[in-house]
Parts: sequence; C-alpha cells; structure tokens
Amino acid sequence: MSDRLAVLPQYLLPKQALTALAGKAAGARAGRLTTSVIDWFVQRYKVNMAEAANPDTSSYPTFNEFFTRELEAGARPLAQADLICPVDGAISQFGAVERGQIFQAKGHQYSTTALVGGDADLGAQFVDGSFATLYLSPRDYHRIHMPCDGRLLRMIYVPGALFSVNPTTARGVPGLFARNERVVCVFESRDGPFVLTLVGATIVGSMATVWHGVVNPPRPGKVREWRYDDQRIELNQGQEMGRFLLGSTVVMLFPKGALEFNPDWTATRPVRMGEAMATRSAAR
Repeated sequence: MSDRLAVLPQYLLPKQALTALAGKAAGARAGRLTTSVIDWFVQRYKVNMAEAANPDTSSYPTFNEFFTRELEAGARPLAQADLICPVDGAISQFGAVERGQIFQAKGHQYSTTALVGGDADLGAQFVDGSFATLYLSPRDYHRIHMPCDGRLLRMIYVPGALFSVNPTTARGVPGLFARNERVVCVFESRDGPFVLTLVGATIVGSMATVWHGVVNPPRPGKVREWRYDDQRIELNQGQEMGRFLLGSTVVMLFPKGALEFNPDWTATRPVRMGEAMATRSAAR
C-alpha cells in the first residue's frame, strides 16, 4: 500500500474532536482507571520506567502527569558539545535548507516561511541555513530541552491540522509539519537566531512552555504571537523549555553557516536528549 493511500483515512477523521476528547481524558483524575491505562501504555509501548524520577505508575493522578514525567537525576548527561539534542526520539530528517525549502520526505518539501506561520522576514533568516526534524514516539520522554544557551525573543502559535506525525504520514502528507498546529519559539544565541518548533498531531492534547504554561488549548483558529523583547527570559543549554502532552515532533532551524551536524547522525537513527547534535561551524 502506498503511503498516500495509507494516510487517506486521516483526511476523513474528525481529528480536532478526537484530540479535544483525548486531552480531556488524559487530564482526568480517574483513580484506578487512570493507573490501569498507564500500566497498559507502559506495557504496550515498552516504556522504561526505571529511568523515571518516580517509577510508581500508581502515584500519577492523571495520564498527562505520567506522560510528561521527570527523569531521575543523571539519566540524560549532557555531552560536551556546542549543540545537544533537545529530545529523546528519532531523526526524521536533517541537513541543509535549500533555497528556503526544508526536506520532509521523498517528493515533499515545505518552506521556512510556512513553518514559522507566514512571517517572511523570520523565514528569510534561515533560507540557506540548517534544519533538524526529530520525531517523538509514544514511548519516549516528552520534555523538550534547550540545544544551546538562548534568549527568548518571540513565541508564535500557528493553528493548523492535526495529522499524525509518524514516518508513514510524513511520507504521505505534503507539507505535513507546516500544515499541523504548532508553537514556534524564536531564540537568540551567540551564533544568531534559531527556531525551535513544537509540532502538534492527532491526539496531542496540548503543548506547553516553561515561561507560558499551556499554549493550546485554547485553539482560537488564528495566529497568535507573544513578544519578549523587553524581558530577559534566558535558558541554558540542557534546561527544559517545554513539553508535549502526548507525543509529536520538533523542528529546529539555524542560520547559514552556524553549525555542522554530528557525523554519526543519519535519518531514522534513535537519539537521546543531551547527546551531541552539532558543533559550531569553523567559519564562525
């Protein structure tokens, strides 16, 4: 079966309604039922609870609190690298942005401007830069950390569809990551601006950042923006910046000549938060 045919049912599903329902269920305090669902999930997806700060599944009052669980101290040591991987997951794609186009899968690309919600000036800063797309599966740790030190400049909520973001859907839905609902976080670093985008998906009840809290819901159906130019919200490398309430994808953008990716990185390779992602370009 072709990938496009495989994703056809997703066009027909009431994705918004399913996601809203899942969000309510994941936030419900249902006692033993909640524990039973968590235990089923751990078994189904082979979640490693041994590395959780709290491995007792019965102690989580909601599924969301389990899903965004903290890891025990030292579970993700930070590599001595200029840029570290911000999440646990797998590499979907990474590499050069070519003439403003980000590679999604064979036959599919989308623009930097589309990803950031239509801001052409912001998108233009990454036209010949670099990108990395990292997919978080249900079993993964779902907090997102800073790849390097950065000062927050802007946050943009972009409404959109709620397709799945698994590899099959990435191959079958054109412009997937610029179509789905997303939260675009713009930072300034010692090497210039960079963007860290949290991409929503079917059943992803919400996305949150440490400086704002839950960004969605509400889902107003229009672009919303928050500016932080007059504040000094600074986050250090490895510090938590946000989380997914149910899993999804992170897309990062960096300017031209800013970095060189880890030579061990390849598409589909599993990654862990804190491992070396890239070094600063020798030209910098």
